[in-house]
Amino acid sequence: MRVDTSLDIEDIRGHFPALKSGFLFGDNSGGSQVLSEVASRTSDYLLESSVSGGADYPASQLASKRIVEAIASAAVLWNASPAEVLFGPSSTAVVNNIALAIDNDINDGEEIITTGEHESNATPWKRLVKRRPNVNLKFWNHTPIAGRESNPYAVELSANALLPLITERTRLIAFSATSNILGTANDLKEIIRRAREVGRRKGVRKLEFIVDCVAFSPHRRIDVKDWDVDYAYFSFYKIFGPHLGTAFVRESALRTSLTSLVHHFLKVEGTSGMLLPGGHGAETVYGSSAVLPYLLSLSSWKPTMVLQLKSDPEASQRQRYDVANFAELRAALGETFESIAEYEQKTHVEPVIQFLRSKWDRGVRVVGDDSLPVRADRTPTISFVVLGLGSGGSRRIVQHLDSSKIGIRNGYFYTYGLVSSLQPPIPDMNVVRVSFVHYTTEDEIRRVIRALDSAINAVTSAEASNNV
Repeated sequence: MRVDTSLDIEDIRGHFPALKSGFLFGDNSGGSQVLSEVASRTSDYLLESSVSGGADYPASQLASKRIVEAIASAAVLWNASPAEVLFGPSSTAVVNNIALAIDNDINDGEEIITTGEHESNATPWKRLVKRRPNVNLKFWNHTPIAGRESNPYAVELSANALLPLITERTRLIAFSATSNILGTANDLKEIIRRAREVGRRKGVRKLEFIVDCVAFSPHRRIDVKDWDVDYAYFSFYKIFGPHLGTAFVRESALRTSLTSLVHHFLKVEGTSGMLLPGGHGAETVYGSSAVLPYLLSLSSWKPTMVLQLKSDPEASQRQRYDVANFAELRAALGETFESIAEYEQKTHVEPVIQFLRSKWDRGVRVVGDDSLPVRADRTPTISFVVLGLGSGGSRRIVQHLDSSKIGIRNGYFYTYGLVSSLQPPIPDMNVVRVSFVHYTTEDEIRRVIRALDSAINAVTSAEASNNV
């Protein structure tokens, strides 16, 4: 039976210095606020251990220890081994490296399936196909949500739309765990299971999956082993950390699918070091290690990570340690994210969706799932448009909130393919997006709703007057 762990929002907000200003951060999908512990660890690394690791002198040993801790922390977040974890300057850079490394294992005539979601998981595959004109690219398009046909923008990624695209030539499927526009957490395990089943039936040579977890990571626990995914990635700055990308690459993919991108004399075969040309920004990597202990502190028993030295003297730095209490940490993360999901559903998603649907007569349409009661897979990344507003309409709504010290945004948020495909076309390809995380309070949600109500009324009234 699950232990009740109500979130102490006041205590939580104390970890985020930026929240003390009184400004309401409603653009968390664009980047969450940063834990004070992240800043402290980043500073500590720069001031105490800003040297190359791997040497025998004390500062170098400290640098090595800190990187090992960061790698182990990320492995717990992924539910992976440290050898399967890597870092990079951004999610897009990480995927670009994977696309370069996998090139030699994609045969002429094979196919890649991608979506119109965030371009980090689309552009690298478009470039690969441009380099390799005999490799084909297919698009898994969004389809209407059953029961919400009255809203033309209520769309989703459906497994039923994916499966007919799979042939004996399908090599890779690239998609998102959660859209940074639509805000619904996809059933990854079921999608991948069904796709692999079709692939086996069709006789594919090799079928792998790469999943964008960026918009998913602040709201749900990542579990690459349970999902049966081959590659996945997210950005730490979306989950309370520094500007840093991280990825999981399955061990079997490291051994059989990828070619090393690093210097030829480095012994990195079979490890994620193959994908780290030039290494990583060590201070931000160590800063990212503060995210796991913070999330664990939100569970009922607040465990801490215990590293255990392996007996293998030949093990590389990232493989030299095991997390002795890995299962305990994963269980605590599960509890934390259950609490986060429950809080966000009740405090953020339900009232905002209810409000936006109440503005139907004003032309407001949610982009994504607007079902009531809200589904359990709905996260507090909520986008909408207002029918009848011309060019600049979404921007004018956002500007109204700017004056109330509330930060939200308009745009297509690098999700060009999806937004450009929506019908009827959205002026300027600009949706309005509000996005919250667990430090957003109930009072702040009320404040956002009041401000949106005023903005929508003002902008639509002005538009109506101009059209008289």
